[in-house]
Amino acid sequence: MSSNLESVKETLVFLGKSLFTLLEALLFQVIPKPQKNVAGEIVLITGAGSGLGRLLALQFARLGSVLVLWDVNKEANEETLRIAQEAGATRAHAYTCDCSQKEEVYRVADQVKREVGDVSILINNAGIVTGKKFLECPDDLMEKSLDVNFKAHLWMYKAFLPTMIANNHGHLVCISSSAGLVGVYGLSDYCASKFAALGFAESMFIETFAQNQKGIKTTIVCPFFIKTGMFEGCTTKCPTLLPILDPEYAVRKIVQAILQEKLYVYIPKFLYFIMFLKSFLPIETGMLIADYLGVFHVMDGFTGQKKKTQR
Repeated sequence: MSSNLESVKETLVFLGKSLFTLLEALLFQVIPKPQKNVAGEIVLITGAGSGLGRLLALQFARLGSVLVLWDVNKEANEETLRIAQEAGATRAHAYTCDCSQKEEVYRVADQVKREVGDVSILINNAGIVTGKKFLECPDDLMEKSLDVNFKAHLWMYKAFLPTMIANNHGHLVCISSSAGLVGVYGLSDYCASKFAALGFAESMFIETFAQNQKGIKTTIVCPFFIKTGMFEGCTTKCPTLLPILDPEYAVRKIVQAILQEKLYVYIPKFLYFIMFLKSFLPIETGMLIADYLGVFHVMDGFTGQKKKTQR
């Protein structure tokens, strides 16, 4: 009898909490969620030398954060440092690091801890794209895609998550991609790396939640192609539904999601509808929709960046 009562009690508590979370989510659809203050927070951005990484650095500079900028390209990274300081960053530090190299990540991470302090917001942004069909893609380029776009996240978490847990304070940001949600023709290795990055970030969110590490937040970002040069030459058949994103717009949405501690942010919102359709439509119908949206041809004009940079 007592076990039955306990079971009923547990069910009622579960239903009550579930209803509360649903009502809270609905409320924040109407009323913007309060934004946290990141002034003084140490924000580490990988791939900070160009594109999305540079724009993220500028946004956090304006918010009063302490910047730690990582990039494999020393000159580009130092240029970002200069621009960030002009934008108001009073404390900013640039480090040259190839995030795909585990030993290098650990070495530079130790240097950051000594010279700057404990990183509290980690933005895994560095990325590369080969843009070749699978059988035409050299093995070394596929390995590099996985190393930069996915494995680097493992080493960055290993380097900085323990201190976040000890402080019960931190925010892990994964810049994945719409190509981490659905497979894309001509992006097999890139999709594999972005699916892996998303799955890893999601599983780490579950792990910190299950261990009651409530001070550790996670944000997973899945944007469509952004006009940073990384996907130069790519096109979209339906710019109203799937536009090639303006970098400044994408960064505003990403920073807003971080400040509101959102778990997922898909840009544009039409991606949410695509994922809903993917969950139940017959595969034949899905392929018809993909063909109609021009998904099979987005990479036809791909040229990519002229020189090696990270995002």
